[in-house]
Amino acid sequence: MLRALWKKYHQLDKHIVTWLGQYGIFGLRFSLAVVFIWFGMLKVIGFSPATELVKNMVYWVDSSWFIPFLGWWEVFIGVCFLWRPLLRVGILLMMIQMAGTFLPLMLRPNVVYAQSVVHLTLEGQYIVKNLVLIAAALVVGSQVREKYSEGHN
Repeated sequence: MLRALWKKYHQLDKHIVTWLGQYGIFGLRFSLAVVFIWFGMLKVIGFSPATELVKNMVYWVDSSWFIPFLGWWEVFIGVCFLWRPLLRVGILLMMIQMAGTFLPLMLRPNVVYAQSVVHLTLEGQYIVKNLVLIAAALVVGSQVREKYSEGHN
């Protein structure tokens, strides 16, 4: 009986892993698109919680055009994740944008760290979570050629 349960477990596991392989990358692409389009549109319409942080970081640029520009940049990144032919462009634009998002960790430590580097403020957490977005983009990017050669969308 134990052997039969073990065999069923492995069959179920195989099906789950196959399903994850079929839909996981699409899920990452779609979720990255949603995050970038949503956060970007918040900047465009003036409701982003990151607006003050951006204004304080890029104080030498007029925020009245820069914040919406940054928002549209993020929206375009999201669209690139939705449309496979632009995926590499989106990843490149995302990496450029992400470099800028980490600047406050070095240039504005009083804004991102509460008492020490392990005590992040809400702004610091907002920035550090970008590591997950970067990792997701790397995984998606690593599958582009494989999916193209198989003829999948």
